[in-house]
Amino acid sequence: MSTDPFVLLTEVDRATTRLVDAVSSKDGDPAAPSLLPGWTRGHVLTHVARNADSLVNLLTWARTGVVTPQYASREARAADIEAGSGRSWDVLVTDVQDSAARFLDAANALDATAWATLLDLPQGPSPAALVPWRRLREVEVHHVDLGSDYTPADWPEVFAHRVLHEVASGLDDVSLTLRPTGLGHPVTVGAGGPPEVSGPAHALAAWLTGRSTGTGLTVEPAGPLPSIPEWL
Repeated sequence: MSTDPFVLLTEVDRATTRLVDAVSSKDGDPAAPSLLPGWTRGHVLTHVARNADSLVNLLTWARTGVVTPQYASREARAADIEAGSGRSWDVLVTDVQDSAARFLDAANALDATAWATLLDLPQGPSPAALVPWRRLREVEVHHVDLGSDYTPADWPEVFAHRVLHEVASGLDDVSLTLRPTGLGHPVTVGAGGPPEVSGPAHALAAWLTGRSTGTGLTVEPAGPLPSIPEWL
Protein backbone atom coordinates (compact mmCIF):
# COMPACT_ATOMS: atom_id res chain seq x y z
CA MET A 1 0.00 0.00 0.00
CA SER A 2 1.28 3.46 -0.87
CA THR A 3 2.59 5.75 1.85
CA ASP A 4 1.51 8.78 -0.20
CA PRO A 5 -1.01 10.60 2.02
CA PHE A 6 -3.10 11.64 -0.96
CA VAL A 7 -3.43 8.04 -2.14
CA LEU A 8 -4.25 6.92 1.39
CA LEU A 9 -6.90 9.63 1.73
CA THR A 10 -8.69 8.07 -1.24
CA GLU A 11 -8.63 4.74 0.57
CA VAL A 12 -9.89 6.41 3.76
CA ASP A 13 -12.81 7.86 1.82
CA ARG A 14 -13.66 4.46 0.32
CA ALA A 15 -13.44 2.69 3.68
CA THR A 16 -15.58 5.34 5.35
CA THR A 17 -18.19 5.04 2.61
CA ARG A 18 -18.32 1.28 3.12
CA LEU A 19 -18.83 1.72 6.87
CA VAL A 20 -21.44 4.48 6.54
CA ASP A 21 -23.35 2.54 3.89
CA ALA A 22 -23.41 -0.49 6.17
CA VAL A 23 -24.76 1.36 9.21
CA SER A 24 -27.13 3.58 7.23
CA SER A 25 -28.88 0.72 5.47
CA LYS A 26 -30.97 -0.23 8.49
CA ASP A 27 -31.98 1.01 11.90
CA GLY A 28 -29.47 -0.18 14.43
CA ASP A 29 -29.45 -0.64 18.18
CA PRO A 30 -26.77 1.48 19.87
CA ALA A 31 -26.96 -0.77 22.94
CA ALA A 32 -26.32 -3.99 21.00
CA PRO A 33 -22.96 -5.55 21.88
CA SER A 34 -20.04 -5.09 19.53
CA LEU A 35 -17.21 -7.58 19.13
CA LEU A 36 -15.12 -5.55 21.59
CA PRO A 37 -15.55 -6.69 25.21
CA GLY A 38 -17.48 -4.12 27.22
CA TRP A 39 -18.33 -1.94 24.22
CA THR A 40 -21.68 -1.59 22.51
CA ARG A 41 -22.08 -0.68 18.85
CA GLY A 42 -22.73 2.85 20.09
CA HIS A 43 -19.30 2.87 21.73
CA VAL A 44 -17.64 1.76 18.49
CA LEU A 45 -19.35 4.35 16.30
CA THR A 46 -18.64 7.11 18.81
CA HIS A 47 -15.00 6.09 18.93
CA VAL A 48 -14.75 6.14 15.13
CA ALA A 49 -16.14 9.68 15.12
CA ARG A 50 -14.00 10.98 17.97
CA ASN A 51 -10.93 9.38 16.39
CA ALA A 52 -11.52 11.46 13.26
CA ASP A 53 -11.69 14.62 15.34
CA SER A 54 -8.60 13.64 17.30
CA LEU A 55 -6.64 13.20 14.08
CA VAL A 56 -7.85 16.64 12.95
CA ASN A 57 -5.90 17.88 16.00
CA LEU A 58 -2.73 16.29 14.62
CA LEU A 59 -3.32 17.68 11.15
CA THR A 60 -3.88 21.13 12.65
CA TRP A 61 -0.58 20.77 14.50
CA ALA A 62 1.16 19.91 11.23
CA ARG A 63 -0.43 22.82 9.38
CA THR A 64 0.03 25.53 12.02
CA GLY A 65 3.05 24.38 14.00
CA VAL A 66 1.04 24.80 17.22
CA VAL A 67 1.33 21.70 19.38
CA THR A 68 -2.15 20.16 19.49
CA PRO A 69 -2.27 16.74 21.19
CA GLN A 70 -4.51 14.10 19.69
CA TYR A 71 -6.48 13.74 22.93
CA ALA A 72 -6.49 15.95 26.02
CA SER A 73 -5.94 12.79 28.10
CA ARG A 74 -6.77 9.10 28.11
CA GLU A 75 -9.47 9.85 30.66
CA ALA A 76 -11.05 12.51 28.45
CA ARG A 77 -10.96 10.14 25.48
CA ALA A 78 -12.76 7.41 27.44
CA ALA A 79 -15.30 9.88 28.86
CA ASP A 80 -16.19 11.21 25.40
CA ILE A 81 -16.76 7.69 24.07
CA GLU A 82 -18.92 6.74 27.03
CA ALA A 83 -20.92 9.96 26.86
CA GLY A 84 -21.71 9.48 23.16
CA SER A 85 -22.41 5.77 23.15
CA GLY A 86 -26.08 5.97 24.09
CA ARG A 87 -27.20 8.40 21.39
CA SER A 88 -29.79 7.36 18.83
CA TRP A 89 -28.63 5.40 15.80
CA ASP A 90 -29.26 8.18 13.29
CA VAL A 91 -27.32 10.66 15.44
CA LEU A 92 -24.40 8.22 15.69
CA VAL A 93 -24.33 7.70 11.91
CA THR A 94 -24.48 11.45 11.26
CA ASP A 95 -21.64 11.98 13.73
CA VAL A 96 -19.47 9.47 11.86
CA GLN A 97 -20.25 11.19 8.55
CA ASP A 98 -19.67 14.73 9.80
CA SER A 99 -16.45 13.93 11.65
CA ALA A 100 -15.13 12.10 8.58
CA ALA A 101 -15.81 15.20 6.50
CA ARG A 102 -13.96 17.36 9.02
CA PHE A 103 -10.99 15.00 8.82
CA LEU A 104 -10.84 15.15 5.02
CA ASP A 105 -11.18 18.94 5.04
CA ALA A 106 -8.29 19.23 7.49
CA ALA A 107 -6.17 16.84 5.41
CA ASN A 108 -6.86 18.73 2.19
CA ALA A 109 -5.64 21.93 3.84
CA LEU A 110 -2.08 20.57 4.20
CA ASP A 111 0.69 21.27 1.71
CA ALA A 112 3.79 19.13 1.08
CA THR A 113 5.78 20.88 3.80
CA ALA A 114 3.08 20.30 6.39
CA TRP A 115 2.80 16.60 5.49
CA ALA A 116 6.52 16.23 6.22
CA THR A 117 6.18 17.71 9.71
CA LEU A 118 7.39 15.44 12.51
CA LEU A 119 4.82 15.26 15.29
CA ASP A 120 6.21 14.54 18.75
CA LEU A 121 3.70 11.87 19.76
CA PRO A 122 3.77 9.82 23.00
CA GLN A 123 4.97 6.75 21.09
CA GLY A 124 7.73 8.74 19.38
CA PRO A 125 8.17 11.23 16.52
CA SER A 126 5.95 10.47 13.54
CA PRO A 127 5.50 12.31 10.23
CA ALA A 128 2.10 13.85 9.61
CA ALA A 129 2.02 11.85 6.36
CA LEU A 130 1.23 8.74 8.44
CA VAL A 131 -2.00 10.23 9.83
CA PRO A 132 -4.13 9.03 6.87
CA TRP A 133 -2.86 5.49 7.42
CA ARG A 134 -3.79 5.71 11.09
CA ARG A 135 -7.29 6.80 10.10
CA LEU A 136 -7.65 4.04 7.52
CA ARG A 137 -6.59 1.45 10.09
CA GLU A 138 -9.19 2.71 12.57
CA VAL A 139 -12.04 2.69 10.06
CA GLU A 140 -11.28 -0.74 8.62
CA VAL A 141 -10.67 -2.51 11.93
CA HIS A 142 -13.59 -0.94 13.78
CA HIS A 143 -15.93 -1.69 10.89
CA VAL A 144 -15.24 -5.33 11.72
CA ASP A 145 -15.78 -4.62 15.44
CA LEU A 146 -19.36 -3.53 14.77
CA GLY A 147 -20.19 -7.20 14.33
CA SER A 148 -22.12 -6.71 11.12
CA ASP A 149 -21.54 -8.54 7.85
CA TYR A 150 -18.11 -6.95 7.36
CA THR A 151 -15.29 -9.29 8.36
CA PRO A 152 -11.50 -9.34 7.97
CA ALA A 153 -12.03 -11.33 4.76
CA ASP A 154 -13.57 -8.14 3.33
CA TRP A 155 -10.47 -6.03 4.01
CA PRO A 156 -8.74 -4.91 0.80
CA GLU A 157 -5.75 -7.16 0.21
CA VAL A 158 -3.19 -4.36 0.34
CA PHE A 159 -4.64 -3.16 3.65
CA ALA A 160 -4.47 -6.67 5.14
CA HIS A 161 -0.83 -7.01 4.08
CA ARG A 162 0.17 -3.64 5.52
CA VAL A 163 -1.55 -4.08 8.86
CA LEU A 164 -0.10 -7.59 9.09
CA HIS A 165 3.45 -6.29 8.62
CA GLU A 166 2.86 -3.38 10.99
CA VAL A 167 1.51 -5.48 13.84
CA ALA A 168 4.12 -8.19 13.35
CA SER A 169 6.97 -5.68 13.52
CA GLY A 170 5.63 -4.23 16.77
CA LEU A 171 5.22 -7.44 18.74
CA ASP A 172 7.51 -7.78 21.76
CA ASP A 173 8.57 -10.99 23.47
CA VAL A 174 7.11 -13.15 20.70
CA SER A 175 9.08 -15.20 18.17
CA LEU A 176 7.43 -16.96 15.23
CA THR A 177 7.27 -16.95 11.46
CA LEU A 178 4.16 -16.01 9.51
CA ARG A 179 3.58 -17.39 6.02
CA PRO A 180 0.77 -15.45 4.35
CA THR A 181 -0.79 -17.37 1.46
CA GLY A 182 0.35 -15.99 -1.88
CA LEU A 183 2.64 -13.33 -0.43
CA GLY A 184 5.79 -15.05 -1.64
CA HIS A 185 7.88 -14.42 1.45
CA PRO A 186 7.60 -15.08 5.18
CA VAL A 187 7.00 -12.40 7.80
CA THR A 188 9.35 -12.75 10.76
CA VAL A 189 8.17 -11.88 14.23
CA GLY A 190 10.89 -11.31 16.80
CA ALA A 191 13.67 -13.83 16.24
CA GLY A 192 11.50 -15.87 13.90
CA GLY A 193 10.07 -19.34 14.13
CA PRO A 194 9.39 -22.07 14.71
CA PRO A 195 6.53 -22.16 15.08
CA GLU A 196 5.37 -21.18 11.60
CA VAL A 197 1.79 -19.98 11.23
CA SER A 198 0.26 -20.05 7.76
CA GLY A 199 -2.95 -18.73 6.25
CA PRO A 200 -4.41 -15.86 4.24
CA ALA A 201 -2.97 -12.44 5.07
CA HIS A 202 -6.32 -11.16 6.31
CA ALA A 203 -6.72 -14.15 8.63
CA LEU A 204 -3.22 -13.71 10.05
CA ALA A 205 -3.82 -9.98 10.52
CA ALA A 206 -7.15 -10.62 12.21
CA TRP A 207 -5.50 -13.06 14.62
CA LEU A 208 -2.63 -10.70 15.47
CA THR A 209 -5.03 -7.81 16.07
CA GLY A 210 -7.32 -9.86 18.29
CA ARG A 211 -10.14 -9.90 15.74
CA SER A 212 -10.00 -13.67 15.37
CA THR A 213 -9.08 -16.67 17.47
CA GLY A 214 -7.02 -17.94 14.57
CA THR A 215 -9.39 -20.72 13.57
CA GLY A 216 -8.28 -22.11 10.21
CA LEU A 217 -4.65 -21.08 10.51
CA THR A 218 -2.02 -23.81 10.21
CA VAL A 219 0.73 -24.23 12.80
CA GLU A 220 3.99 -26.11 12.19
CA PRO A 221 5.06 -28.04 14.14
CA ALA A 222 1.50 -28.96 15.01
CA GLY A 223 0.26 -27.46 18.23
CA PRO A 224 -1.66 -24.52 19.65
CA LEU A 225 -1.24 -21.01 18.30
CA PRO A 226 1.22 -18.91 20.29
CA SER A 227 -0.15 -16.35 22.74
CA ILE A 228 -0.14 -12.85 21.23
CA PRO A 229 -0.10 -9.63 23.31
CA GLU A 230 -3.14 -7.37 23.06
CA TRP A 231 -2.90 -5.00 20.10
CA LEU A 232 -3.22 -1.23 20.73
